Amino acid sequence: MENSEIIIGEIIDATETNAASENALVLPSAAFSPDRHPTLIYLASLSPGSRRTMKTALDAMAAILTSGRCDALSLDWSQIRFSHGAALRAILAQRYAPATANKMLAAWRGVLKAAWRLELLNSEDYGRAVDLGAIRGETLPKGRALSAGELRALLEVCARDIYKDATPRESGLRDAAILAVLYGGGLRRSEVVALDLDDYDADSGALTVRRGKGSKARITYLPSGGQSRLSRWLELRNRFSPLEGPLFHPIHRSGKIFLSRLTDQAILALLQRRALQAGLKPFSPHDLRRTFISDLLDAGADIATVQKLAGHSNVQTTARYDRRGEVAKQKAASLLHIPEN
Repeated sequence: MENSEIIIGEIIDATETNAASENALVLPSAAFSPDRHPTLIYLASLSPGSRRTMKTALDAMAAILTSGRCDALSLDWSQIRFSHGAALRAILAQRYAPATANKMLAAWRGVLKAAWRLELLNSEDYGRAVDLGAIRGETLPKGRALSAGELRALLEVCARDIYKDATPRESGLRDAAILAVLYGGGLRRSEVVALDLDDYDADSGALTVRRGKGSKARITYLPSGGQSRLSRWLELRNRFSPLEGPLFHPIHRSGKIFLSRLTDQAILALLQRRALQAGLKPFSPHDLRRTFISDLLDAGADIATVQKLAGHSNVQTTARYDRRGEVAKQKAASLLHIPEN
């Protein structure tokens, strides 16, 4: 495999761009005011979770282009040209999985679009700099879907979380409701912690996700079992908390309910704890969303409808969760006969 520095050198040399142009990418301090900085403007358009991810990606790309001398805030985006993008794409294709590399290129295009809108790039330079093809490659889906038995086991350990007098513990009711929303509504954990009480319509079972990925809003619906789990939590919550504010609260081990909002990390921690109690293999909060999508597709739901419920911008993203092709391959393999002896 060729060295990354050799690749970037060959492409830049081919377009008559030398080391001096690389130095020109280093911004003098305070060259852009915050309200005219393309990086800040692009990141501000994203959800908090995506903002962290894309900032890391932009910093990595800036470091690649300047041999570590710049991050996304000190790179002079007004000097970016097609040669830089082509070199960057070649390096990303070497270093990262296709999905990761393409996500990084999406951040690249996003910042350059902001730079163009700010008139830091003219239309011709902008058009050429973002004219980079997607990086192709076949990758296996990450994570795993949970079985119906595993979901049942998680809910059972929540139900067994009781006081000595058999009264359900506050955390057991809350955690069962969170599991119901993660799986039954297919929400991301960042979407769950952002939910407010008035985002849930108990009459229809509708959950309004107002701050989804990419700041997109959507409505999803809980099945009857999910509605009953959430109703039990709300019956308790509304006795101790105002009839407004976060849907889910932190709970002290003593049972005291705090009025603050639950965090992303708290969702991860409680799922890890419940998985350990249920004796399950580790899984991530996103695996419950994966299970939601996969189970709907397995049940014959229309993929376009599942796309809308999941809040995916592209139906191809939803299709990556479709396990029906794997089942067909498994059935085909079973048609072969290999003698055992």
